[in-house]
Amino acid sequence: MSATKPSVLFVCVHNAGKSQMAAALMRAKAGDSVAVFSGGTHHGDALNAEAQSAIAELGVSMDGEYPKAITDEVFKTVDRIVILGNEAKLNPVAGMNGTIETWFTPEPTAADGDKLAQTRIVREDIVQRIDALYLELVNN
Repeated sequence: MSATKPSVLFVCVHNAGKSQMAAALMRAKAGDSVAVFSGGTHHGDALNAEAQSAIAELGVSMDGEYPKAITDEVFKTVDRIVILGNEAKLNPVAGMNGTIETWFTPEPTAADGDKLAQTRIVREDIVQRIDALYLELVNN
């Protein structure tokens, strides 16, 4: 979106859990050095409570966030689009600036514990990926 500030859009189906966690983690890591957006292909009504709790355990907040649709302006102008999970689907469009990549995050089951325990598994995967993406964005 800007020649001096890299930008990223995190996407999942509902924009209630995975993409919101990724956005919150990137904002916490990057501060003002990266423009961070999130959206859903079929956005939900409210943030996932377990996602909020899992992020809060790291001292990161999702306060003020809510599920949003993906806007054409953001989709076409960000430097990177990251789809989280295997359910959301997006296709490149003419004139877009960035690239699309998919992070196949874990899909925990009941055997992995309660919903918060399952969300922690996903969160930890995202944490590791955010560190690498941050370095890539700010060093390009």
